[in-house]
Amino acid sequence: MLSRLGLVTAYGHVSARIGAWMLITPAADLATVAAPRIVAVPLDASLLPATAPAESWVHLALYRARPDAGAIVRAQPAGAFAVAATTTSLAPLYGQAAWLGESVPVHGSAHLLRSPECAEDAARSLPTGEALLLRGNGAVTLGPTPGVAVARMWLLAAACDTYLAAQAAGRPRPLSTEEVTSWRAAGDGLLPRLWQHLRRHRRYDSSIVYQPWVRNPT
Repeated sequence: MLSRLGLVTAYGHVSARIGAWMLITPAADLATVAAPRIVAVPLDASLLPATAPAESWVHLALYRARPDAGAIVRAQPAGAFAVAATTTSLAPLYGQAAWLGESVPVHGSAHLLRSPECAEDAARSLPTGEALLLRGNGAVTLGPTPGVAVARMWLLAAACDTYLAAQAAGRPRPLSTEEVTSWRAAGDGLLPRLWQHLRRHRRYDSSIVYQPWVRNPT
């Protein structure tokens, strides 16, 4: 689905926590990955299996730091690169963006997260919330299930596009703390519906990007 939605190219990975283990997609184009190629890695691993992506370390670091994370997506939405290069955090400009966190922090290092040290540094940038922008390196989203983590990555791509459009048009006006709180309270019930909607789309289509000035979820 990440490949169909245009959120990954030849790079990206998805994982899920299963007890004391994580299951993660291999170092491969996600469009080509089927179930038999999924890699099992213990959460206390000090070495990675040969078929695991080198950035498995950031998944492990986040699972260790965030007991609430059941699944993690690592992807490269195009707008994420521009936003991470221009701000230190992304504030919600519309309701659904609040389902990513009270704000989305930007991890300041552009190094690949291919070591435990770099991965742990990135994990410390996300003590709360469900999305992290990586300067020069894409983004990470969390969820209770892989589907919700994918839906959040799609929302992050839309939030980045909205931020860039608002910046070009004038001075963006973020949601208030009260507005963010009210939207976040509704997220658990509404995000699975977004995932089901995205599953029906075979490829990325800018016409399905959420536009808060056009419609509102009920």
